[in-house]
Amino acid sequence: MTMTREQVLSKIQEVLVDALGVDDDDVTPDATLMSDLGAESIDFLDIVFRLEKAFGIRIPREELFPTESLMNNKEFIQNGKLTSKGLDEMRKLMPHTDLSKFAKDPDINKIGDLFTVSALVNYVETKLKNAA
Repeated sequence: MTMTREQVLSKIQEVLVDALGVDDDDVTPDATLMSDLGAESIDFLDIVFRLEKAFGIRIPREELFPTESLMNNKEFIQNGKLTSKGLDEMRKLMPHTDLSKFAKDPDINKIGDLFTVSALVNYVETKLKNAA
């Protein structure tokens, strides 16, 4: 069964409301998981588990939130910012995320703001298309 983008968004909103205890109205496409919805890194495991269950998909560790592999590579980070090599790697690892704004100031402290509701929708849509 093919789901529309709106159906995927609605289901993700339910997952995030349950996982993070936030109001439906707070879970907008532009909302960031950490800054806007208060998610902490430990919540990401719960979110992944709930998304797998809700959509019947498998989400490999580090595929949806691949920051560990980036942060542990010295050639990807310099002076608290991602290098151009790091940005290229991030684009490969996170094709579901819009990096255009982040690329202008790739401060590693802002990486958490890349995890938006819209990025989750893009990711799940891709997984569902590939599974079909």
